[in-house]
Amino acid sequence: MGADEKTISRASPPARRPTIKEVAKLAGVSFKTVARVVNNEASVTPERREAVHKAMAMLNYAPNISARQLASKRSYLMAMVFGGGGLDNFARAQTGAIRRCREVGYQLIVEEVVAGSETEVANRLHNSRVDGVVVLPPLSFHPPLLEALRERGLRYALISPDGGDLFASSVGLDDKLAGERMTERLIALGHRDIGFISGGDRRASAYRRIGYRTALEKAGLPLRPELEAEGDFTFRSGEAGARQLLSGAVPPTAIFAANDGMALGVMVAAARLGLRVPEDLSVAGFDDMPYARLVWPELTTVRRPLRDMASTAVDLLLEPEEDEARRHVVLDFEIIERGSTGPRHG
Repeated sequence: MGADEKTISRASPPARRPTIKEVAKLAGVSFKTVARVVNNEASVTPERREAVHKAMAMLNYAPNISARQLASKRSYLMAMVFGGGGLDNFARAQTGAIRRCREVGYQLIVEEVVAGSETEVANRLHNSRVDGVVVLPPLSFHPPLLEALRERGLRYALISPDGGDLFASSVGLDDKLAGERMTERLIALGHRDIGFISGGDRRASAYRRIGYRTALEKAGLPLRPELEAEGDFTFRSGEAGARQLLSGAVPPTAIFAANDGMALGVMVAAARLGLRVPEDLSVAGFDDMPYARLVWPELTTVRRPLRDMASTAVDLLLEPEEDEARRHVVLDFEIIERGSTGPRHG
């Protein structure tokens, strides 16, 4: 090749997109059935729906969002808003929402809300024509955001709301029962002096405290105000609360904190006071955050199913608006027993 000759590289032609008819042929159904599955219509049997999803996956078929938008009144866009609740909570919820959106042919938009940005975020979501908004705690009890969403006519579903919102469906769990079951587990381990650290005035924390007290009463144990401390769901408040409880005349042999962050603070306070966990002090938390398995000993806690909660919230927003009654779905929790709790000694 001469010095003046040029090498021309030709890009490979783009791969052809599979068609809806090819999906239908592979699934053994009509192309209209595929369209119904893509549009998440109810008039498809579970068997055919599963066959279509498998065929779509095998062919790497992705519905054309623009075409679907033109053919219906929906945008096939779902939104999730978060802020102030911790990135671990957000990551778990986002995973559940993304998976469910993918299953029903939707795309997920994620927006972070900071103080003062509520109206701006609501405007962006309104301009994007999203079909619904999943609201994570603590935004699920943040009036400025919820009012901004309502003013723009946006439907939203709340995860772990702090009160009764008459305008929205919600997904949560029975915090009172969860608090009761965890306290019962500590009682079953022989503990009689059980401390509790609350998360301030949040509704979820209040119900967890009620469950704690209910378990004590059922076991015939006295309610001792000196065994309760006020926290604010932060690590530092858990550490301070533990120091307060452990400095009493009759210190607890177990402490139940209303979230995992405060429970880790309890464990640090115990170590600094020369107490062994769980030999000298059993510690339990709430949420089952990823770091609950990274500490030593690993943390006993209540597992809150955030992935399933976010997935369920998406389903609530997919219900036809004209038929929707405000629904409040309660999911199951699970007591996860690990090394931070053990039998009472002495």
